[in-house]
Amino acid sequence: MSALSNQARSELLTSRARMHAKRKRVNALALTLSLGAMAFGVFWLLWILFETVHLGAAGLSLSTLTEMTPPPQAESGGLLNAIFGSVTMVGLATALGTPIGVLAGVYLAEYGQKTWLGASVRFINDILLSAPSIVIGLFVYTVVVTRMKTFSGYAGVLALALIVIPVVIRTTENMLSLVPNALREAAYALGTPKWKVILSITLKAARTGVMTGILLALARISGETAPLLFTALSNQFWSSDMGKPMASLPVTIFKFAMSPYQNWQQLAWAGVFLITLGVLLLNIAARVLFKNKH
Repeated sequence: MSALSNQARSELLTSRARMHAKRKRVNALALTLSLGAMAFGVFWLLWILFETVHLGAAGLSLSTLTEMTPPPQAESGGLLNAIFGSVTMVGLATALGTPIGVLAGVYLAEYGQKTWLGASVRFINDILLSAPSIVIGLFVYTVVVTRMKTFSGYAGVLALALIVIPVVIRTTENMLSLVPNALREAAYALGTPKWKVILSITLKAARTGVMTGILLALARISGETAPLLFTALSNQFWSSDMGKPMASLPVTIFKFAMSPYQNWQQLAWAGVFLITLGVLLLNIAARVLFKNKH
């Protein structure tokens, strides 16, 4: 019996050793593949950033920020009208889409979890979230531009807002769903009304995630070109009239980068650098402001 017991124990230990060695090999393989995938992605990201800084920073000058878009082969020129148009349309689209997205996300997370309306809104939001931006631009072109008989900054704002809304809805709902129910129940036990719980507790607890979603939406629309081609079009001159065609950085970059003129190509890279720098600074500012406010 003792010999059989020692043999069984030996076989068990051998089996465990083999299983442990197999798990180590699988773990090493998975770790190697994960690191390889990460290195592959980081390599291209760093290359893109290097080219953006190398070529974009070289095209920056005082005239880039103070002069209008130039004609081909001009000795000077800038992106002032395109910068103004982008800041205006992106800012208004964010201001329009953010409240709608946050309110809809609050409804889905707090009120519409098991209702047919909530399920319908989630389904429609998923469609909008995955819809190509050019489809949204074409929709706004059909509904707004063709009826107004002109391209306009207002149409561009509407198209960008339709891109902001589903991103903010999804992020707000997800962040509110992560807030522990114990916080809500404690507030309810003290007699706090639901709207007060949402404003003072759940939204406050999830504000960092909600702000991240807003910045994600802002970063996405900052580089959108297709919707603006169908709505705001472009304008080579300064224009603050939202009812008329308006220049924007993404459309200007698209036009200038596809041209054979060196001065336009240089300005296109400068525009890419400005968009990248702007989004980076916004993210850094948000993290600094909210890092100690969890």
